[in-house]
Amino acid sequence: MTKPKNIQEYLAKYRMAIAQNPECGTSHYNLAVGLLGARLYDEAERELILAIENSPSLAEAYVQLGGICLYRGDLEGCLSWNKRAVNARAGFAEGYGNIGFVNLQLGKMDEAVFALKKALKWNPKFTQARANLANAYLLQGEITESILENKIVLEQEPLFAIAHNNLAIAYMENGEHDLAKEHLQKAIELGYEVSPELKKEIEAL
Repeated sequence: MTKPKNIQEYLAKYRMAIAQNPECGTSHYNLAVGLLGARLYDEAERELILAIENSPSLAEAYVQLGGICLYRGDLEGCLSWNKRAVNARAGFAEGYGNIGFVNLQLGKMDEAVFALKKALKWNPKFTQARANLANAYLLQGEITESILENKIVLEQEPLFAIAHNNLAIAYMENGEHDLAKEHLQKAIELGYEVSPELKKEIEAL
């Protein structure tokens, strides 16, 4: 089958595939991905439900449903779908990463750390999960652990701006003022929107 030239061709391709085989969960999932790209969230949600009804182990579909909840501001819904994702597939790093992220947003630090460590166990190069873990440690006051995780993030992705921002905070808390200023400047150079209060506090050191 030739590659679709645009989103309408992509959607038509998978609608045809579903018409020919309505019980193919993967086709429902692929159609949903296209619908998400077109910002047709309600229709995408329906296709994702059909995907998991036909393929209950399709963990990515649960994650996408969680993403729709997040888009709508429903953190608990996002958490619920991602928990179902990791139950559908053992060792599914993305699901654990999302569980950690949502718990971080909800202020449940212990649960966030637990899930993010799980994500990194299954995928040590999951940079976003590691950055979130570093942030969780920072919020818990575990400064040394936060610095260590942020350094690993920057080894993997040197231009990961939020890691520089978080290192600026961690080094400030640790009394390492020169390093705090260095990472603050790097975060700004990379286009990160550093809080004015933090910028003023570090520059005054």
